[in-house]
Amino acid sequence: MLDPRLLHHDADQLLAALQRRGLPAAEVETLRQLAATRRQAIGHTEALRRQLNEASAAMGKRLQQAQGDGAPPSREALKALKGELKESEARLQAAEAALQTLLLRLPNLPAASVPEGTDEAANVTVGTWGEPTAMDFAPRPHFELGEALGIINFAQAGRVSGARFAFTHGAGARLARARAAYMLDLAREHGYQEVAPPLLVQPQAMQAAGQYPKFIGEAFATQNDPLVLIPTAEVPLVAMHGDSILDEADLPLRYCAYTACFRREAGAAGRDTRGLIRQHQFTKVELVTFATPDHSAAEHERLTGHAEAVLRGLKLPYRKVELCSGDLGFAACKTYDLEVWLPASQAYREISSCSNCGDFQARRGAIRYRPTRPAGASKPGKPQLLHTLNGSALAVGRTFVAVLENYQRADGSIEVPAALRPYFGAEHIAGA
Repeated sequence: MLDPRLLHHDADQLLAALQRRGLPAAEVETLRQLAATRRQAIGHTEALRRQLNEASAAMGKRLQQAQGDGAPPSREALKALKGELKESEARLQAAEAALQTLLLRLPNLPAASVPEGTDEAANVTVGTWGEPTAMDFAPRPHFELGEALGIINFAQAGRVSGARFAFTHGAGARLARARAAYMLDLAREHGYQEVAPPLLVQPQAMQAAGQYPKFIGEAFATQNDPLVLIPTAEVPLVAMHGDSILDEADLPLRYCAYTACFRREAGAAGRDTRGLIRQHQFTKVELVTFATPDHSAAEHERLTGHAEAVLRGLKLPYRKVELCSGDLGFAACKTYDLEVWLPASQAYREISSCSNCGDFQARRGAIRYRPTRPAGASKPGKPQLLHTLNGSALAVGRTFVAVLENYQRADGSIEVPAALRPYFGAEHIAGA
């Protein structure tokens, strides 16, 4: 959530930054009006409280003295003033609630270094690795390869669960397990603590991560209680330290988790209707870091580098893209997308998104750290909001897509990347 103090101290800059994010002018004006209403309500309420305190003091003095200078307020006047104050406090409370509701729906502000732009067309490629895979035959899409090999079955899943689900069989299921194990081992080597979090969370956890209320329509919620299936392991990992004060000496804290994820969102109409690119249920290895504000920028580069290490280890060509202000995710202030090369479509497609969320999630989840006590100081520093970062390393289903398409052979078999062979137990996939 955004710092509401910005509305008082730097409202123009705040509103300009929100417009960089593509917030409609009408919503910006609503925010401005709500902030003005709240300021007026605060001023009126505080003035009435002062009047009531002064009137109460005068009344007390009158009761203690036989007579006094001037005319003290009557009991009726005090009663009327109390009633007016109560009404003003109610208006202030309503203004606070309305502003809070809107603040929860506002996205994070883009970092100053983020490129300007309204959509993905303005994103900037900041690096590439590897050359697009060259083949002397027409590459086939992953869904054709998988179905021909008997390792993916969409029709079965359609009968069981509906559209945008899949069964993986035999070598396909083993390859998915191998990829996850490889990713987790790399993450641990880079200093991340592996966590197996709950897949069901309370709505408060969704709100802390920035999923609620913005994306409430995309979540799978249970019917008889408030629990929600996670759309990403980022949600429980961020909430894990909610309402906490961590010690600066313990930061950064780095976690990784391999989980199933659940989302109703299915992308643009008519796009990715076949295959594993957009599924309602998928798995991924998520990285989440808690860092101090002065180290979060460096931590963002570090975390992104670890996601890149997975792609390099699998020898999958990719490019690194910095998202423009209008294409940032809701909670992010800066994001790098890693896009892997897919030969069948002759295009790069997102496989990982690595974001610095600044103190946006920490404010929503009340996650703070206590600075190390300065030398010679008698007391420790005042608790401050920390920064959270997250990234996929990687989406297992999309990595499956990339491996099948980049490692396919002319006869329809699949070469297993060398990095996965110790986990998979074979050098190629020739059938179920």
